[in-house]
Amino acid sequence: MESVIIPRRLVKGDLIGIAAPASSFNVADFVSGASVLESMGFRLTIPEGIYRRRGYLAGSDVERAELLNELFKNRQVKAIICARGGFGSTRLLQYLDYKAIRKNPKIFVGFSDITAILSALYIKCRLVTYHGPVVTTLGQADRATRESLISVLLSDSKFELKLEKCFVMQSGVAEGPVAGGNLSILCSLMGTPAQPDYNRRILFLEERGEAPYRIDRMMIQMKQAGCLERLAGLILGSFEGCGQYNEIMEIVADIIRDFDFPVMAGLEAGHGRTNLAFPMGIVARFDTEQKMLFFSKDFLE
Repeated sequence: MESVIIPRRLVKGDLIGIAAPASSFNVADFVSGASVLESMGFRLTIPEGIYRRRGYLAGSDVERAELLNELFKNRQVKAIICARGGFGSTRLLQYLDYKAIRKNPKIFVGFSDITAILSALYIKCRLVTYHGPVVTTLGQADRATRESLISVLLSDSKFELKLEKCFVMQSGVAEGPVAGGNLSILCSLMGTPAQPDYNRRILFLEERGEAPYRIDRMMIQMKQAGCLERLAGLILGSFEGCGQYNEIMEIVADIIRDFDFPVMAGLEAGHGRTNLAFPMGIVARFDTEQKMLFFSKDFLE
């Protein structure tokens, strides 16, 4: 398989571009989050176009895509962090300049609705991306979230994600690239060119505001579509506002009982106050006994 592209880590003083590929956002939350990034020692470039509004979106599909394309093409910009998730990321995938993005790889961070772009950049460009907080959540983010973001932005060494607060649903050890993100967005990508490759992947899932029966339906959809057949492992993050966490885990346990891959639940990543950042696309070693996810930039497919 073709090797992945691992973007260069940042150094203090580097320029971070802010994109708005999905929904419009609360300006006060944005300013608070931008101040956090500046306090970390980074400079920011905030295109005027991110403040556009078109219904619930931050401008038209073409406008949002062009803003993101230009940030990738800008050689002075060393990383891109999304302003917000929300809705609409899948609408602009057809307008992204994947050829230019491959020529100008850089750190790209987001979560929730941004899952669609994380997946598309990996599928189309083989670019390692980062599941992590968006600007509008950084102002209220806790210390663990901020420290994990700094770690993935600045560290040029092997990266480890501790799973000590997680509980084991199925024990084992697995190795493979990490993929996934928001469950409902992953389901919406099925049958599209941006659908992730689930073969021998360690799948991460999180969700917000979906009733248990909807979680059940989406997980069954993934199972019946064959997405779980050849997984290396499964890690469940936060399921904020989805009912009792134990109920969600019971649903998942029932659906995966026919598979023998390792499974852990309770990773503090997703829509909770803690949203730990980690790379997507780099091969990792998943060990339920050590409760660790070991990433290494030395692992290339």
